[in-house]
Amino acid sequence: MVDIYILDLLIIGLLLLVVTLGSGWITRLPLSFALIYLLMGMFLGSEGLGMIPLRENNVFNAKVLERLTEFVVIISVFSCGLKIIHPMRLRVWNITARLIGFLMPISILGLAIVGRLFLGMNWGEGILLGAILAPTDPVLASEVQLTDTNDRDELRFGLTSEGGLNDALAFPFVYFGIYAIQDNNWHNWLKDWLVIDLIWAITAAIVMGFLVAKVIVLVDQKIQKKRSADALMEDFIAISAILITYSLTEIINGYGFLAVFVAGLIIQDSYRNPDKPMAQLEFIERLERLLEVGTILLLGSILLWQPMLNYASQSVIVIVFLFLVIRPVGAWISTIGQRPLRSHRRSFHPATRLLFGWFGIRGVGSLYYLAYAFSHGLKGEVIEQISWITYTTIVASVVLHGISATPLMNWYEHQVATKISVSHTTMSELEDNSQN
Repeated sequence: MVDIYILDLLIIGLLLLVVTLGSGWITRLPLSFALIYLLMGMFLGSEGLGMIPLRENNVFNAKVLERLTEFVVIISVFSCGLKIIHPMRLRVWNITARLIGFLMPISILGLAIVGRLFLGMNWGEGILLGAILAPTDPVLASEVQLTDTNDRDELRFGLTSEGGLNDALAFPFVYFGIYAIQDNNWHNWLKDWLVIDLIWAITAAIVMGFLVAKVIVLVDQKIQKKRSADALMEDFIAISAILITYSLTEIINGYGFLAVFVAGLIIQDSYRNPDKPMAQLEFIERLERLLEVGTILLLGSILLWQPMLNYASQSVIVIVFLFLVIRPVGAWISTIGQRPLRSHRRSFHPATRLLFGWFGIRGVGSLYYLAYAFSHGLKGEVIEQISWITYTTIVASVVLHGISATPLMNWYEHQVATKISVSHTTMSELEDNSQN
């Protein structure tokens, strides 16, 4: 009898071949690669052929999911950092500061209120649900992120930088939710949470991301002046930077996700040869796409129809509020008075603000935080409730955002971004003429 593992490899190989050869057609359709992987995962998983054994005998292996999604996220946030040119120009970060400083807390608080009012949760459980679902996904959102290092579009920049940062900065709120569930008396742990999980962990991450990246770039440039590394091996410098930065930051109790994002920014800005980070970005993006296949396949494989139906009404409440109320309203509030960098307009185009509100794609980051909560002692009805709401919300995001991303971004490029670019060019020419 043929080993199921071998059959898995055969089917995944065929899937990759079909998707790759058909990518030219798929990219023209209102269809995402993630949706294809999700459907295939469901076909191979517990409710299908049962060929991916992440859930066996009704026991869910959360540790495997946590480690896989953890690795996928650190690869993805590093990729987000590498895409951003000139990170030291603070003005370009205005939109990011608004999305992180206003929109993410609004999302967490909004979901906590929904949990409290409609789902029968206490505040700790609601905050945990909000923290798990607040991060936008840097893995599944590639169609709405920066396309390359020459892309200056502020919608894409905002979504890219938001995805790179909020996957890290949701962590203190995940801890807050876990602590609140385990101990209703907030006074017992609130001070430690503020000092260790909020202030120290974020500060340590920023410092470590900066220092490790600078040291790696310096060592790389010094050594390669004397003897160049093998061309085929050189791209592994990016992987080494990710792993070293992440592990050292975690050792000192900092947020490794944030450190890796910062490292990506610093590496992009530190090399004298701009082709070097570009080569690293191309390599990382290929690895990211491969990891996306595995993660979404696993997500599809662990879905069970009965629990999803049991929590369907609650999931629908969360999805409607998150996608149609909390995120859009939060994005609109967060962008009030935000002036575009490349346009004479006094504020963002209304379509840009609406797209910020719509493209809050949920995915691998939420899976990681859910698996983290599982593996750190949360059990019982509440984690089951949060789990199936989270799974269903991610599936809804994969379907809705996957179908809408291509047509909406095509419309945006032709109707909004192009006009902004033309306006910016015209203004630049007028300024040059006036100076002459």
